[in-house]
Amino acid sequence: MKKVFESSRDVIIQTDNWTKAIEFYETTLGFSVTHRSAKLVEFETGAFRLYVEKGNRPGPVFDFLVPDMQAAKTRLLAAGCKIVEENASIPRCYIRDQFGLVFNIEQTEG
Repeated sequence: MKKVFESSRDVIIQTDNWTKAIEFYETTLGFSVTHRSAKLVEFETGAFRLYVEKGNRPGPVFDFLVPDMQAAKTRLLAAGCKIVEENASIPRCYIRDQFGLVFNIEQTEG
């Protein structure tokens, strides 16, 4: 079977306590900030990149790369997954599977 989804090194968390989360990951754990914007901070952890985003979705969100975003969404919805959040300008789509895991899918370049 051909592999359609491939994980990236990205893990995303959303929190309402954004300032304290950034302080924790930067000061307590000592992760290096590699990107900072008004709503998102990226940390390099070694094995993965951690993104701390303003929001209120509990738990980590893993990132998967797909060659065709629309085909991947169609496949996931047919398998019982639900769209949690979608942003066509990035493009990205947060999906919740029937087991409760939330993950992001994004289209690979080219």
